Formats: sequence, structure tokens, C-alpha cells
Amino acid sequence: MARDAATCGSDARLQLGRDAARPVPALLVPAVLLGAALGLGLGIWLGCRAVRPRPRHQKDDTQSLLQNLESNVQTPPEAGSPPRRRKREAQTSKDEAALDECRPPFNSNITAFALKAKVVYPINQKFRPLADGSSNPSLHETLKQAVLPNQPVEASPCSSLGSLSQAEKDDCSSSSSVPSAASDDRILGRTFLGVRSFPEALTCESVDLDLCILNLHLKDLLRLDEALRQEKHMMFIQILKMCLLDLLPKKKSDDELYQKILSKQRNNLEELEKSLQVRLSNTEALGAGDSEDITLADVERKEREYSEQLIANMEAFWQQMESIQHFLVDQFKCSSSKARQLAMTLTERMIAAEGLLRDSQDLHALDALERTMGRVHMAKTIEFLKLQIQEETKCRLAAISRSLEQLAVEGTLSGRQKEELLTQQHKAFWEEVEHFNREFVQRGKDLVTASLVRQAEEMTRLTLAQQEERGRLQAEMELTADPKGFLQAFHELLERQRLMQSDLEEEGDVGATQAVATLCQELYRSAMDTFQKFVDVLFLQTLPRVTGLSQAECEYLKQEAQENAALQLGKSDRFRSQQWKLFQDLQEQEKQVWMEEHTLSTVLQTHLQDDHESIIHQVLDQLGGLSEESTQGILQGHELLLCSALRRLALRGSAITTLTQMRLSGKKSLLQELREQHALEQGSSQCLDEHQWQLLRALEARVLEEAGRLEEEAQQMRLQLQQQLLAEAQEVGQLLRQHTERAVGQALLGHARNTASRSWARDRDDFKRALMEAATESIYVTSAGIDRLVQAYYQQIGRAMQEHEERALQHLKTLQGERTENYKLRKKQDLGDPVSGGMAGGVQEASGPVHQRMLAQQTKFLAQLTVHQRSRLHARKQEARVMEQLEAQLETQLQEAEQRFVTELAALARVPLAESKASSSQRGLSDKPLRTKRRKPAPRERGDPGGPKDDDPASGGPPSGLLSSKRLSQQESDLGDGDNSKKMLKRRSNL
Repeated sequence: MARDAATCGSDARLQLGRDAARPVPALLVPAVLLGAALGLGLGIWLGCRAVRPRPRHQKDDTQSLLQNLESNVQTPPEAGSPPRRRKREAQTSKDEAALDECRPPFNSNITAFALKAKVVYPINQKFRPLADGSSNPSLHETLKQAVLPNQPVEASPCSSLGSLSQAEKDDCSSSSSVPSAASDDRILGRTFLGVRSFPEALTCESVDLDLCILNLHLKDLLRLDEALRQEKHMMFIQILKMCLLDLLPKKKSDDELYQKILSKQRNNLEELEKSLQVRLSNTEALGAGDSEDITLADVERKEREYSEQLIANMEAFWQQMESIQHFLVDQFKCSSSKARQLAMTLTERMIAAEGLLRDSQDLHALDALERTMGRVHMAKTIEFLKLQIQEETKCRLAAISRSLEQLAVEGTLSGRQKEELLTQQHKAFWEEVEHFNREFVQRGKDLVTASLVRQAEEMTRLTLAQQEERGRLQAEMELTADPKGFLQAFHELLERQRLMQSDLEEEGDVGATQAVATLCQELYRSAMDTFQKFVDVLFLQTLPRVTGLSQAECEYLKQEAQENAALQLGKSDRFRSQQWKLFQDLQEQEKQVWMEEHTLSTVLQTHLQDDHESIIHQVLDQLGGLSEESTQGILQGHELLLCSALRRLALRGSAITTLTQMRLSGKKSLLQELREQHALEQGSSQCLDEHQWQLLRALEARVLEEAGRLEEEAQQMRLQLQQQLLAEAQEVGQLLRQHTERAVGQALLGHARNTASRSWARDRDDFKRALMEAATESIYVTSAGIDRLVQAYYQQIGRAMQEHEERALQHLKTLQGERTENYKLRKKQDLGDPVSGGMAGGVQEASGPVHQRMLAQQTKFLAQLTVHQRSRLHARKQEARVMEQLEAQLETQLQEAEQRFVTELAALARVPLAESKASSSQRGLSDKPLRTKRRKPAPRERGDPGGPKDDDPASGGPPSGLLSSKRLSQQESDLGDGDNSKKMLKRRSNL
């Protein structure tokens, strides 16, 4: 303590001003004489020292030996952070030659002793261990070497601060300069271990934990996207099922029609998912060689390809949804109006589902971020625990070195003996550290493997239980009358299941970390016991034998060494506390950066949504003429696609932010080391002169400068990666525009068709009215002619109806015969197959219980009933198809009869058809629709609305004519018109 007080007092000397230090002329002559005398005496003393051996030089040689003694053992900075060691070596490679040239040559006695002690170390080692056991690089070499917690505690702060002037000269070669093309390549070329889980990273050697954890965060985002995509597919199937129940309420959910539709959609979704997983697996395997290390460039390339494949999968799902309406019309003969109604209901409910998925994605993205921050915290804790033994080793070796140095100064211990003892202690201590590291890695991997196996088993059991829970919910709410309530309950169930899986994974990470920490503490206590044995053997056995000191004196030296080691450990603990506080501050800054990026992503999505919505509204306003139903359908479809696209871009934005943090990881680590160095110098430098304070302020300025450069580089990298996000947003916007243009085009086509059909019907009615007036006023139309035309018309209708009935009867007889033959064949098979088995079964039935025989008979009867019901259903479907075909033929014949009656009446009245065509063309429609085959509408009992819709693309063609059910009324009106024409002819003849 007295020595420390003296040092502090010498450091606290005040600098005199220039005026106080001016020379006094009267004292110049005595000063010159005194200086000459001192110079002569010093020269004589140096000559004598050159002739005889110099024990002080021997002490210097000892210091040099101790500086190079740890070359074969991994030093604390190198063991604590290998990636940072590589970065520091890369940054200082330019200065190695110059620094090595400046080193003094070694004494041959040192080399001989090293060879005798079998200690091999490089002569030109850059980072030379000090005599107190520490092994930090000195700041005399370069300021760029950031000091970690292994800074020598006994070193003078002036020595570290004195290197700032040299560092300022080399500022141009700083590693934190503005990024260029070469620096970008160097950043993207960084390699790290591609671990599959967080516990694996805790026990790996030479691993960059920051990059590993951020890469795991990217994998979490990919798994989140997969989980939400699967939920969207399940909700789509459930919504489609509810829409089918609403559309056809008379059908049951187990009807074959339902099952065909749902099975088709499920198969399509499974094919989409399989194709996506194959592409994702190929991307993951591409570029992965035998080594487990991956580069940052590979990660960015894979993320881009993942995004492209997910966008393609999203577009394929859009196309599947759009094809449902045509699928129902073409494959299942559903009316276009019902198919359109189902599509609109499906779109509306899928929009609500997308809203639920978006909220869930935001929640789980923040949860993944919290889990990543927790992983960083746990990894830092394990790193501190691993460095704890190295701090203990340094401090104990420093205390032992000081005690042996004190004995050497007192003459109790020779220099050679001190060197041998120090060599033995260094070798023993650092070999124990190596043993600690080996045991930690080996036993830690076993713990992690066992933890991962248990976690996988628990996850499997949880997944099976969750599948059963989903099945029960679907069975309970299958016939619910509240679709929104069902969707909300189903989503809450899936959300709760995802949270349970996430909690299980997080518990596994925490449990593995605790197990590794417990192992580290156990190995640390074992190493401390070994260190204590080394100290006891040195002070209680070796020193009494070598020096002849008493046990009491050696015990006192031991206590003094332990107190000195405890004092140095206290200083190291205080610095570790400062280092932990800096780490916590860095964590808060990282969280703030993530929140800012999340806010910017939200603003970008809001801007894109407003932009696309304004565009579609402007387009629809400019078009005009579309019905409200058509406009609503287009807007709903656009909203659904936009919600899905924005959700995909939001997740891609989170991945972009993660990639930005991965690029800046190395720069942030270097800046954090500078801050730790500043905290160490500031904490250990309590008594500084003016020059030292200036150097400390220069270090503070350097930290601020590097922080500014890091912020500038972060902005540039953020903008560079944001360009990728904007390019993908433009690509998604282009896909969205294509789908919207197709929907608008179909709506316009349907509107044009319906407008043309209404115009055609109106022109045809006008022509019939004009023809009736012309026939009434025509002198060529007689009663006999009208009777002949009407009789011919009736005869043609009668023949058509008779042929229709005959064809229907013939087809029904044919179907009945086929059904009878199938029934007979099935009965023969039922009676012929179980004959031999029935004899053997009879014995069993006789010996078996009565209720078993009853159950067997019941099962057999139910099986026969099921087969019978299926055959009846198949026969009814065949009859329905035949009757539809016959009705279509009858409709065509009735249209031909009507057209023939109109043509003959026009010829009788001397009304040329050319005039009717001309009049029709003047109204904007030719007479060609009169000969056009009309589409048969769906029967009334199926609930099909009578009038056509504006945007019905499937109803292409004019509306159908009068049905056979309306023929009689039309014929009666035609006969009435004929009677009126006869009366008018009679009046005209009377006149």
C-alpha cells in the first residue's frame, strides 16, 4: 500500500508554468559543473558494470522469458474470443514487420535456459506475456488492439495512454473506415458455424456467437412463415367447407359432392407445399460443402432465393383461389351465380383470416426478437464464465511472480531458481486451463445432445396432442352457424399451440444453458482446487526445500500471495462489472434499433397499401358502368391479395433487418472493445497528469469517432439492403396488378355480354310486336292462313314433346335394366362368396355368444345397405344427367318451332326479314341472335336467380328463350292474336 501511495503521489505532481521554470543566470555555472561531474561518474560506473556480470540484466532476461512463456498455451484473449483474435491479427498484419524490427535481441543465456526447460516459444512473438502472468498486447504497439478483460492490472495507465500518439499516426489504416467494395467483400466473406440450434453454439470452439444467433433468428422467421402458411391453408379449407354448406344447405357435409370439391382443394394445397419444400431444400443444400462453416454472402443469397420461392408459392395460392369459381361451374355443373356468390363469400372470410394471421405474425416476430436477445444474453453469460478461470489464472500467476520476485530481490532465491519455478507454475496452471477447456467442450456437447433429444421427444408428443385437439375442435364446430366465431376460435387454438411450441423450445434453450453453466462452475471449482494444490506445493514444500525458509515464513508468503491475488481479482471483477454494464447498454441500443426498423417497416407497408388502394379506386371510377356487386368483388379480391402480399413483405423486412445486423456485427464488436478499453483505462487511471488526461480524452474522441463511422456505415448498409426489399415490393406489386387486371377484364367482359343479351331480348320483343301489328293490318293475312300456321306450329310442338317423352322413357328403361342387372350380379356375388366361409362360420356362431352374432349380422346388413344406397345414388345421378340432356334437346326443338312460326308469319304478312334485320341493326344488334342457340338455365328449384348478372363471365351468350312451361301461355296469346286478326279482316271486308 505504501508503494501504491508513493506511485500515486509521484503521478500527482503538478506541472510548473513556463514562468516558474525559467533559468536563473546566477545558477548556470554551478549547474554546468555539477552536470559534468555527474556525467563523468556515470561513465565510470557504466564501464565497471560492463566488465562484471550484471544481475539486473539477468532480471530483465527473466522478464523477457516470462513474456514468451505462454506461447504454447492459448492466452486469455485468444481463448475468449477467437474470431476477434483473427480480426485483430488481420488488422495488425501490416505493422508486424516494423514492430518485429524494433524489438531488442534476446540474450543467449535466455535461449539456452528455454531449451533446457523444454519451453518452445517464438522469438518474435507479437503479443508478449508480462511477468505478472497477464498476456495482453501492449497499447505501445497500436491502439487498434482493443483490450479485453485481461488487461494487466499492475500496468501503469500512462503506458497504455502513451500509445495514442502512435495510434493517431496510423489512423488512416483504421478498420472502421467508410466501406468500399473491398470492405464489402471482406464483410460478406466472414464465416461462422452454421449451427441448427442455440445450445450447440454454447459448446463449440472458435465460433462467432453473434452471427450464429442472428442466423438462428432467420431460421425462426422461416419457421414462423411456414406455420402461418399451414394455418392459412387449414383455414381456407374450413372456410370453403362452410361456404359450400351455405350455398347448398340441402346437402350434407359428408355428401360425395362436398368431398370431391374439398379433396381436390386439399390435394392442390399439398402439391403446392411439397413443391415449395423441395425448392427450399435444394436452396439450403446448394453451396453447402463438407464444412459446416458458411459465409454471410451464402446467407444473403439463400434468403433472396427463399423470398422468391415464397412469393411464387403465394401467387400459386392466388391462382388456386381464382380457379374455384370456374372449377365449380365446369366440373360440378354449378350455376354461375352460385359459384360467384361462393367466391365472394370465400374472399370476404379469407380477408378476415389474413387479418388474424397478420396480427399473429407481428406478435410472433416480436417474440422471436425477444428470444434472440435472450440468447445473446445467455451466450454472453457463458462466455464470462469461461473467461473466469483465465482471470483466476492470471491473477494467481501474477501474485506468485511478485512473491518470487521479492525473494529474489532479498537474495533468498537466485534468478535461475526463480525462472525454473515460474516456468513450472506457468506450465502447470495453463495446462489446467487447457484441461478445463477440453472437459467443458466434451461434456458440454454430451449435455447439449441429451437436452436436444429430450426436447425433440417432448415436441413430438406435443405435436400429436395438438393435432388431436384441432380435430376435436373441428368436429365440435363443424355445423356452427357463426363462421366468424369458428374462425376466431380456430385461430386462437392454433395461436395457443404455436406459443406452447415456442415456450417449449425456449425452455429447452434455458435448460441447456443452465446445464452448461452448472458444468462450467463445476469445472471451475475443480480447477480452483487444483490451483490451490499448486500454490500449497510451491509455498509449503518447494520453497522451504529450495530457500531454507521456515514453514511459518513460507505460510506468510503464501498468505501474502493469496491476498495479492484477491486484490487483483477484485480489480478484475470491477472491470467485469463495467464490461457487463456496457453489454447491457449495447443490448438496449440493439432493441431500440430493432424497434425503429419495425416502425419503418410498418410505415412502408401503410404507404404501399394506400398507394395500391388509391390506384384500384381510380381505375374503377374511370371505368364506370360496372354494377355494385362487380365493383365489390373486385375490391375484395384486391384487398385479399394485398393483405397477403404485405404480410410476406413484412416478414422479409424483418429478415433484411437481421442481415443488416449480421453485416455490422464485426464493426460493433470492435467498437464495443474500444469502449471496454476506455472503461478499463478510466477505472484504473485515478491519478493522471495533464498529458495523460489529454491522451484519455483522445481515446474518448476516438471512441466517438468510431461510433460515428459505424452509424454512417450502418445507414449505407441499411439503404443497400432496403433496395432489395423495395425491388421485391415492386415485383409483388406487379403480380398484384396482373391479377387485378384479369379480374377487371373478366368483369368488363361479363358486363358487355349481359348488356348485349338485354339489348338482343329487347330488339326481339320489338320485332315480334311490329310483326303482330303488320300481320293485323296486312291484307294478305287471312283466317285460313293463320289457322294453317297455328296448326303447323302445334303439330311441330306435339311431335317434339312426343319424341322427348319417348326418348326419356327409352333412356329410363335402359338405366333401369342396367340397374337390375347390376343388382342381380351383386346378389350372386354376395350369395356365392361366403358359402364355404359360412359353413365354418356357422360352427363359430353356434359356439360364440349371441350378441357377437347379432353384431356380425348388423355389420353385414349395414354394409349391404351402404352398397345399396351408393348404387341408388349413382343411378339417380345418371338419370339426372340424361334428363338434362333431353331437356336441352327439347329446348332447341321448341326454339326452332318458334323461329319457323315467326318466319312463316312474316312471309304471309309480306313483311320481309331484311327490314327486321335492318331495324335490328339500327338498334345496334343484328338478327343473328334469332338463330343463336340459347343456354339452358338451371331449374328453379335449385334456387338460381332468374335474371343474369352484369359481371357473369360464365353466362356468355344471350339469355334463354321461353321455357316449355311457358309455351302454352305463349301459344294462347298467339291464338288470341290470330282471332284478333280475323276480326279485323272481317271489319275490313264489311267496309
